[in-house]
Amino acid sequence: MRALLAGAALALSAALAHAAIDTYTFADDTQRQRFVELTGELRCPKCQNQDIADSNAPIAADLRREIVRLLGEGKSDRQIIDYMVDRYGEFIRYRPALSLRTGLLWFGPALLLLAGAAVVAIRVRRRQAGAAQALSADEQERLARLLDEHRP
Repeated sequence: MRALLAGAALALSAALAHAAIDTYTFADDTQRQRFVELTGELRCPKCQNQDIADSNAPIAADLRREIVRLLGEGKSDRQIIDYMVDRYGEFIRYRPALSLRTGLLWFGPALLLLAGAAVVAIRVRRRQAGAAQALSADEQERLARLLDEHRP
């Protein structure tokens, strides 16, 4: 019985692995290379942490077929990416284009780091300025009296 279950599991995994392999025909190696670069540059809308080249989600397979179709029509890489962004939004790109909408993504972490460093520098300077001020003669005399009163 164990051997039968192991064989069934092996057959199922082989069938799933075979189903995930896409075969496409390209006019030349340049077109194949463009396909590889484009599918590596676009994010799977379902998986969100995989590019469409590595994803086994049905939407990723559809997007790969769509890229093959657009390449066959002679579209440029820019046209294909623009088509995908128009259809799925800027999220589909792993490296979003620099624009007013995505500026916070690109520069936000650096701005937060600089703001934090500025706050630390200001607090350190204020603390040093406070420590550098010496007590006046009256303040020193009052401090000595307070200390004498509270000594056991």
